[in-house]
Amino acid sequence: MSSRPRALAAALAFALLAALIVFSADRRPSSAYAQEAAPAPAKPGVCRGTDPGCYHDWGNFDPGTDAYRILLYTRTAGPRHANLGPALGTGLNPALATTNVVQNAIVRMGEEHDIRVDWTEDPAQLATASRLFAYNAVVFFSTSRDTLDDAAQTALRQYIRGGGGFVGAHNAFGTEYNWPWYEGLLGEANFYDHGPNQPGKVVMRDGRSWTFTDEWYNLLPAPSRVRVLARVDESSLAEGVRGTMGHPGHGAGHPVAWCQYYDGGRAWLTTLGHDAKAFTTDGSYPGAADFQKLLLNGIESAMGREPFCR
Repeated sequence: MSSRPRALAAALAFALLAALIVFSADRRPSSAYAQEAAPAPAKPGVCRGTDPGCYHDWGNFDPGTDAYRILLYTRTAGPRHANLGPALGTGLNPALATTNVVQNAIVRMGEEHDIRVDWTEDPAQLATASRLFAYNAVVFFSTSRDTLDDAAQTALRQYIRGGGGFVGAHNAFGTEYNWPWYEGLLGEANFYDHGPNQPGKVVMRDGRSWTFTDEWYNLLPAPSRVRVLARVDESSLAEGVRGTMGHPGHGAGHPVAWCQYYDGGRAWLTTLGHDAKAFTTDGSYPGAADFQKLLLNGIESAMGREPFCR
């Protein structure tokens, strides 16, 4: 055989060997390679941010003829905050105990401001978008873990797409961890950990400030493309901000309330609301009145009664 055919055969053999090596490498059970090759969680392709153009004003809500109504959802499928009290029965508006502090307080706030409040911990009450369209906003307060079934997930998404309002408070950030669309609803944010429950200074967007006691959630990821309405001054936290799992905090821009338009609807969020005393009305708990005012404004703006995300 001449030198030229031998060289060609050698080149072909080398190319075949290289292909086999690449193929076997693609199939090797390397954890590092598997991590690189694993698809990233799908990000929902939705319009979101502070642009009102993301809102779908499709005529599903008519405040001129319908009273303002909200649905309060407090179901927990994991840790339950003490201010929620005992788990509620099934159905709509089950009996409340005096220790169901959050539910009683939001019902009271609704009565004082001409907002009808229904409450539930039954995912069947969220099973269809048509049922949710009876409400100007849906409020998740300290829900936890996988608190919605498939039907309720679908209905909530359709409701938001149709111009619905959403309010998420405190451990709403510890809910539906593995659902990317819901994380987007929260502002592409999620709970990671928190430091000590302690007093701190809440600074509003307009510069006003007030003292309040909370757990001061650290978020991972932190919210993005949102309008931050309030933050905590980390320098006011005497016991520090480092969380139980090492999160160092967010520095000068530690958000505690924000808003956005999301996938056709309005979303208003706050990480505050850990303590039952935050709902007192006798002036004995510093910042309680300010917190309740903040929450009420969030509810009213998500409903469309007040200007949103200002």
